[in-house]
Amino acid sequence: MKQILIVEDELAISRVLKAYLERAQYRVEQAFSGEEAIAKFTASPPALVLLDVMLPGRDGWSILRYIRERSSCPVVMLTAIGQIEQKLAGLNQGADDYITKPFIAEEVVARVNAVLRRSASSTGGERFTSFGSLQVDFKAHSVKLHGVELAFPPRDLSLFLFLARHPNQTFTREQLIEHVWGLDYEGSDRAVDLAIKRIRRRLENWPASEGEIRTLRGLGYQLYVCEK
Repeated sequence: MKQILIVEDELAISRVLKAYLERAQYRVEQAFSGEEAIAKFTASPPALVLLDVMLPGRDGWSILRYIRERSSCPVVMLTAIGQIEQKLAGLNQGADDYITKPFIAEEVVARVNAVLRRSASSTGGERFTSFGSLQVDFKAHSVKLHGVELAFPPRDLSLFLFLARHPNQTFTREQLIEHVWGLDYEGSDRAVDLAIKRIRRRLENWPASEGEIRTLRGLGYQLYVCEK
């Protein structure tokens, strides 16, 4: 039975969503603040998070960034804000779907089902992928080379996992910042170059015959993997 984490500070809404999701055969955990959400997400990683934007303490955007730095867990945003700019901001920061209040509970369940189907399809139902001697475990957020786990700082790991999900695709610095750092990042795009440099250092023993992180001048970066 898949577990859903509802992060919603309005008790009545949370109760209704819990009842409908349990009726749909999901196991449900509830959190009513940002801090509680992080604690429950860390203690028992769910299959999907329903995440309200307006929360006491840490808001939904902060929680979304926290999740994306550590996990590919699907996230559906819940908010009373209807502006298209807010919707695009959430999707660009890594949200998988966006539902505006007021909503019908049955619609939320249908969206949850659809997002979980897409998530399983996008990875072929697999948690692992291998590029020769390099093995990536998306669920455990680990990377092994020749059977030995590589140690990455959290942000570098998020960047590498993103590239590994899209092998042989090229991304500009701006696109990588949007997907990994988030739209509210105010630092230099040099952070991408430095992270790539650190990642390459950790992959220095990965045979070039299997793959490498390439720089395409004027275009961006890609995780190039050799065709089998």
